[in-house]
Amino acid sequence: MEKNITGNRTKNIPFGDLRAQYLQIQQEVDDAVQRVLKRGWYILGEELAVFEKEFAEYCESLYAIGVGSGTEALHLSLVAAGINPGDEVITVPNTAVPTVSAISFAGAVPRFVDIDPNTYTMDPQKLESAITSKTKAIIPVHLYGQCTDMDPILDIAKRHGLIVIEDACQAHGALYKGKKAGSIGEMGCFSFYPSKNLGALGDGGMVVTSNLELAEKVKLLRNYGQIKRYHHKIKGYNSRLDEIQAAILRVKLKYLDAWNELRRNKAGLYDFLIKDMDGIITPTEAIYAKHVYHLFVVRYVQRDKLQTFLTEKGVETLIHYPIPVHLQESYQGLGYTKGSFPVAEDYANKILSLPIYPELSDRDMVCVVEEIKAFAKL
Repeated sequence: MEKNITGNRTKNIPFGDLRAQYLQIQQEVDDAVQRVLKRGWYILGEELAVFEKEFAEYCESLYAIGVGSGTEALHLSLVAAGINPGDEVITVPNTAVPTVSAISFAGAVPRFVDIDPNTYTMDPQKLESAITSKTKAIIPVHLYGQCTDMDPILDIAKRHGLIVIEDACQAHGALYKGKKAGSIGEMGCFSFYPSKNLGALGDGGMVVTSNLELAEKVKLLRNYGQIKRYHHKIKGYNSRLDEIQAAILRVKLKYLDAWNELRRNKAGLYDFLIKDMDGIITPTEAIYAKHVYHLFVVRYVQRDKLQTFLTEKGVETLIHYPIPVHLQESYQGLGYTKGSFPVAEDYANKILSLPIYPELSDRDMVCVVEEIKAFAKL
């Protein structure tokens, strides 16, 4: 890690650069795509079967089922778990709306608990009070690349007879007390959206589990409920990870741990560069966790002004997420109001995601921080 670097930037700094990653492994990706094209089989074929085996092993789970997206991974997991219309599923309000959309797709009612102020993930101390007679499942979200504190959640779930489905869509390779994200609850759900730590060149998702019955149910659900062609055992959906994406992801999986270490190194450099700046709060890595920094999210009271300043200076930033789900117009009917979840609401006004990806240069990171320092001096 270079720490004696100066800026002298001559170009804009994007939030992400997917092309840079592709160029590093271009020949392997191109060969994988050509392999599929020459085989002429594009849905539920050999590439997916092998990738499912490889990803299950990576996640330290027995089974993996490729589906159409991370949202569908959550949706089909809920259906496979027997979640019915009117059941309640608890998650957090500071997540991507698709987490909650999946609950709605299953006909269930989303319920929320506030977040831990240090990790931004579900606060287990607030969970039990949200459980009702209608609660059937909990979806902890491993946000920004860090696992939720799972042990107390699992203990509460066991006492109340609830299923735990991990939203690991931002946490490929993250660890909780040495266990891989996705392997801790009954099921774990991943997204392969292109910008993820393990990203496809299109949409894709995966469910991992060590429960054979749940695995078989998800397999049926993703393919119209068919036990064999034209024989439909249950009502199902069309949600399948295609062969080309599976082949590409097989290539990328080999590099995931190395890319995650690069992200961790870059997070360390940001910490080093920002540590003496008043008012900027950098992410906390929990003692139980190995963070893989899908995002590097800072908190700052003058977030909006800082973001505008950085944009003018050619530094692209994003906000994950500016409106908590319970305050979204589409979920007003749940009955929550402003003030229902004060930590999540407060942070939504302060969080800012800085550029972080394996190919981002240390020099560009220094430039980002120099611009932040320049703003602080205004």
